[in-house]
Amino acid sequence: MSNSRGEAAALAGLLAAAGVTHLARPAFYDPIVPGVLPGPARFWTYVSGVAELAVAAAVANPATRRAGGRAAAALFLAVLPANVKMAIDWRHRRPAKRAIAYGRVPLQVPLIWWALRVARTGK
Repeated sequence: MSNSRGEAAALAGLLAAAGVTHLARPAFYDPIVPGVLPGPARFWTYVSGVAELAVAAAVANPATRRAGGRAAAALFLAVLPANVKMAIDWRHRRPAKRAIAYGRVPLQVPLIWWALRVARTGK
């Protein structure tokens, strides 16, 4: 397996795992859905989970990998407000939980970079 295919497979796996957890454990994600979104938080939790699974499938398929990589970058950017909300909401939690919440915000940058790299290589 070439390095670019390995990167794509790893990105697809990460997205698929995130999608499954959004659908299997939505109560964890519901509180970080920004309140400005219309409708119930659970709806947005499920939408993000389905989007992650769809993007994972696009990244995994060589024929749609370029578009899938771009969609993954857009998805990582789209969930940034939820990560910011989590960091704000968790600012008074134990240090370990705060570190997780705070770490999710800057982590979006390398995730976006990774997704764009997969889109560029497209293999």
